[in-house]
Amino acid sequence: MKELSLTGKAKNSNISIITILTYGTILGIGAFALHWMRYLHFVQFFPTQFYILIIAIAFTILGVWAGKQLTPTQKPTPFVKNEAALRSIGLTKQEFVMLEFLAQGHSNKQIARELNLSPNTIKTHVSNLFRKLDASRRTQAIQKARLLSLIP
Repeated sequence: MKELSLTGKAKNSNISIITILTYGTILGIGAFALHWMRYLHFVQFFPTQFYILIIAIAFTILGVWAGKQLTPTQKPTPFVKNEAALRSIGLTKQEFVMLEFLAQGHSNKQIARELNLSPNTIKTHVSNLFRKLDASRRTQAIQKARLLSLIP
């Protein structure tokens, strides 16, 4: 069970007392509104579909708000290339460029056009890349490179 500090914040948690009290207040106001609408419904002031719509909208808004307040948000960490793994594998700069193009889904011909190289040169670099990553397919090479943090 989480302990609360004197400042009103939960230790090891992003849930604060203020958020919980606000949520409870909104639910209390909602309960009051439901009783009020029930009274109006008995006097046939509005049709039933109107009440259903109002309740659906209110709980949708409340759910979205509560979800944003109670769900911890994590900032994505920037990608850091693993230079040690890159050196230990022995990838050249050109092979690393090929790896980046492969990860983007480019074919050998597209890479050749982009870098103004012959398709045979691209094939050589890609086969060297496969050998160094101990892979037999493009997808396997990309997967191993991601596991080694060579590419995002």
